[in-house]
Amino acid sequence: MACRPPSPIRLRSALGGSCLALLAALPATAQERGLSYNMYGQVGLIDMPTALSAPDGQITATVGGFSGQIRGNFTFQITPRLSGTFRYSGLQGYSLPGNPLIDEDEFYYDRSFDLRYQILDEGEYVPAVAVGLQDFLGTGTFSGEYIVATKTLGDSFRVTAGLGWGRLATADSLGMPFGERPERDFGSGGEVEFDQFFRGDVAVFGGIEYAATDALTIKAEYSSDAYEQETDLGIVEVNSPFNIGLAYRPIDGVQLGAAYMHGSDIAIWGTVLLDPAMRPFGGGLDPAPVPVAVRGADPDIARSWDRATLPVATLTDRIRRGLATEGLILDGIDLSGGTARVRYTNTRYRSEAQAMGRAARVLTTLLPADFGTFVLEPSQRGIPISSNTFSRTDLEQLENTAGGAQEILDRARIGDAGGLPPLTPVPREDRFDWGVRPYLNFVIFDGPAEVVAGIEARASYEITPNLVLSGAVRYRVTPTDDNDPERDEPVLYPVRTDAADYIREGNPGIQHLTLAYYGRPARNLYSRVTVGYLESMYGGISTEVLWAPVDANYALGAEVNYVRQRDFDQLFGFQDYDVVTGHVSAYYDFQNGFHGQLDVGRYLAGDWGATVAVDREFENGWSVGAYATLTDVSFEDYGEGSFDKGIRVTIPFDWFLGTPTRTTASNSLASLTRDGGARLGVDGRLYDTVRDARLSGLEDTWGRFWR
Repeated sequence: MACRPPSPIRLRSALGGSCLALLAALPATAQERGLSYNMYGQVGLIDMPTALSAPDGQITATVGGFSGQIRGNFTFQITPRLSGTFRYSGLQGYSLPGNPLIDEDEFYYDRSFDLRYQILDEGEYVPAVAVGLQDFLGTGTFSGEYIVATKTLGDSFRVTAGLGWGRLATADSLGMPFGERPERDFGSGGEVEFDQFFRGDVAVFGGIEYAATDALTIKAEYSSDAYEQETDLGIVEVNSPFNIGLAYRPIDGVQLGAAYMHGSDIAIWGTVLLDPAMRPFGGGLDPAPVPVAVRGADPDIARSWDRATLPVATLTDRIRRGLATEGLILDGIDLSGGTARVRYTNTRYRSEAQAMGRAARVLTTLLPADFGTFVLEPSQRGIPISSNTFSRTDLEQLENTAGGAQEILDRARIGDAGGLPPLTPVPREDRFDWGVRPYLNFVIFDGPAEVVAGIEARASYEITPNLVLSGAVRYRVTPTDDNDPERDEPVLYPVRTDAADYIREGNPGIQHLTLAYYGRPARNLYSRVTVGYLESMYGGISTEVLWAPVDANYALGAEVNYVRQRDFDQLFGFQDYDVVTGHVSAYYDFQNGFHGQLDVGRYLAGDWGATVAVDREFENGWSVGAYATLTDVSFEDYGEGSFDKGIRVTIPFDWFLGTPTRTTASNSLASLTRDGGARLGVDGRLYDTVRDARLSGLEDTWGRFWR
């Protein structure tokens, strides 16, 4: 993963139904031991699923294979009951039914998505029950559906039994209880064929798990997957439906698996488990904040500011230096009538609530006693966002009180900082910033996934707080394939499918070089204009406005861009293709960690459509989401995958470093890089810039106010 990815590239089934009744009659306590994972990257047996769910929010990455099959799986426990999996597989000598055979030494690369929902929790007498759709949004290589039940017996045993359809019913079919299964039209993949779900042959699968030790689990399963296509092609030899294996956990967060499959093959796989809700360093390694300075008991000790001995300029400079020790830049100030208005930019803390708490503590130590009201105005990129008014007495009385932080929030007055009387500006002393760091990206085109790594140098200069010149240059250190692959004549202009040319030829390459201006044209309104080399593939001008009331959990925005395609060497030249592109966007914070976004407009290839995205963000900054785009480009013209879709992950550096920083690592896992539904990548879009300092954003991390 890169600290910030190249924005334009979306780098890219003879256990019967009676077994279920038997399981339901056996008493046991649910999930008394650890979970193990199968080769599909899910809580399961070996090749078959179980009905148990991973912990809420857990991220699982599994890689393994056998007999010329390699599977890479990324699974996210979206909610306590719902999980989703993105799978990228390489199958040697494989071809889809009806398609021309490929050479036995070549690999067919397949992308697929799964969903699983646990409809019943395990109880003392009742098993857990889940339903799943496997490869429901791909070419159908692994396509199948299932209903499965799992019961824990005592401290060491689990038993699973299920019914499978599709691929999970190719061994010992019991018949077709819901009618025939239509022949799948593989086409370009990416389409959901609802008429196939739970249709056709049905077969039984099942298995047992035995926890020999806390770290070692032994498994055996009866598989309902006969690997028909692979057997027909001579890739896999299936001599038995029984598989045996084990899962071993050498350390927390890592599982290793091995199995003897089909009476003919050895399979191995490894799984890495991440819980975004947990920090490696617990609460973090943040330096301790200064304590709140409590004034004397007599409130009339106020009126004590002697401006002659403590001039405004001197006090302002003390506040500037005090905030700077907390990584906060003082942008403006007004000290009058017992109220201190302080506008600042948070450069250190991911949580704006934490930065606000630090600022309030500093003010209690520096301001004379007669200042009883603090108005704190966080800003980003030179634009004030919210106005947060606190009573100094509340801060003094509630610092060490249980629930004190929430009470402070309940008593605070939070409004829009736009349109307020001007403040005395405070010049910035250090307006130049630069850094060098490694980057790592995963790129998925038509063949195997590639890893691109190198060094990135970034720099920025604040001409004014809201007028910023910035750029980034990358030097790739990993090799690339210099052969120019044969490509079909594109239906759409290749706005993204020539991304490999940029990676190959742009070394070193300018990722972006822009001048950006941010403003507050009216109350609840924000604006941005960015000109220059906007991303690694396009340059031009990008304009944006955002209507975002501070106390609302929704926002509306509009963006219009005129861009021209850059030369492949990623330096200063341009190609002939230009386009006007833009979107109207709606944002919604569901206030349970989930954020939704809808973009409607014109994309880089001139196609019109909409993108829907849902992200789950954890209090510690982790974010995992999925997006899908449909435009007026037909599935046939779009090509393999049918439409643009993917998964995206953002990891905050403070999660694994333990020390405060606003730096994040982001990447997307897309099924393929295609031209339809491609959106321009621009750094500093307004919603992401301002949302953390609005009321909903502050509430999400308010527990860090006193940190």
